[in-house]
Amino acid sequence: MSKEKCILAYSGGMDSTISVAWIKEEYNIDVITLTLDLGGGPELDGVVERAKFAGALDTLIWDVKEEFVNNYIFKGLKAGALYEGVYPLSTALGRPLMAKKLVEAAKLHGATYIAHGCTGKGNDQVRFDAGIMTLSAHTDQIKIIAPAREWGMSRDEEKMYAQKVGLELREVGDEQKVYSIDRNLWGQAIEGEDLEDAWIIPPEDAYSWTKPIENTPNNFEDVVIGFEKGIPTSLNNKKLSGVKLIEDLNAIAGNHGVGRIDHLENRLVGIKSREIYETPAAIVLHTAINSLETMCLSREQQRVKQNLSQIYSDLVYDGKWFTELRSNIDAFIDDVLKFTSGEVKVRLYKGSTTVIGTKSNYSLYDFELATYSTKDIFDHSAATGFIDIFSLSSRTQAKKQTYKDAK
Repeated sequence: MSKEKCILAYSGGMDSTISVAWIKEEYNIDVITLTLDLGGGPELDGVVERAKFAGALDTLIWDVKEEFVNNYIFKGLKAGALYEGVYPLSTALGRPLMAKKLVEAAKLHGATYIAHGCTGKGNDQVRFDAGIMTLSAHTDQIKIIAPAREWGMSRDEEKMYAQKVGLELREVGDEQKVYSIDRNLWGQAIEGEDLEDAWIIPPEDAYSWTKPIENTPNNFEDVVIGFEKGIPTSLNNKKLSGVKLIEDLNAIAGNHGVGRIDHLENRLVGIKSREIYETPAAIVLHTAINSLETMCLSREQQRVKQNLSQIYSDLVYDGKWFTELRSNIDAFIDDVLKFTSGEVKVRLYKGSTTVIGTKSNYSLYDFELATYSTKDIFDHSAATGFIDIFSLSSRTQAKKQTYKDAK
């Protein structure tokens, strides 16, 4: 009789490699690893060999970069999704797609278990579990295994176990350090080691996408980003796919030290965590689209969108991607940004991202109304009547409810 099967979300890192051996030992089931290419870079190198060495029955590698960009990243960008106004949600946006693909793989291979390497006090466990359970709500056959949540090993104990299953640790000087890194096209999240002390400056060895300021070029670089209905479609007047545009921007902006985020973050589980991110392209694109929106949206549209952006960010961060509310907000965003097309010129220099030019055929900025020159067409005489009506309610209240007795 064949064993039951488990689909394991496999990054090739320490936690997921340990999980292959651990699941086989603890559950006596076969493990099939699923590695999803969301722009993971070098983490994809050697994943098949490591998974097989750890005891995987089979290994799957699926390229989902295009789907990730078009159905997740660009939705988040259009929604202005910056958690706590800082974090572009690179990891959080990738999790619902991963949950979706894990469920698809389980159905394809007849697996009754899905596993992930999330810890018991992180956000990703919620994102994975909630996504998997929601997408498989019609059946109770799929069960979830979370080894790192169950085994209770410390990081040092994990390192020892990692050596047992053959994971190569990242060497720094005479000692070995292991950062927990989640990387995709939209950015990378780095945790662990010295980063857990909020007083210590993050060591340079933690970064790999962005240069330190002292090593960046001494000359600025300007880039022009073209948008169509809120979606970036060109870089420096060259039409590019979403994947290629983000890849190029990551390289260009990272070379200028743009994209480092050091954030003391409020996790969903109720603790504060020091999080280090590198998100060069995301920072540039969020900065650019915000400028274009300011030009193309009315004040009321901007205010409503800003409020919804916070709600949307929390939904994504909290693992509630597969909800009707998120879909409802997407529908509003698509409609409100239907005239957000144009070009934005951004200057990159010594870690900074500065918009230095914005233009659009749908711009609400009217030079002849804004100027104080002889070309001014604004009716100044209308101001007196406008102010009289505008202040009417406050003047009426002042007459009836004086402030003389106020304390």
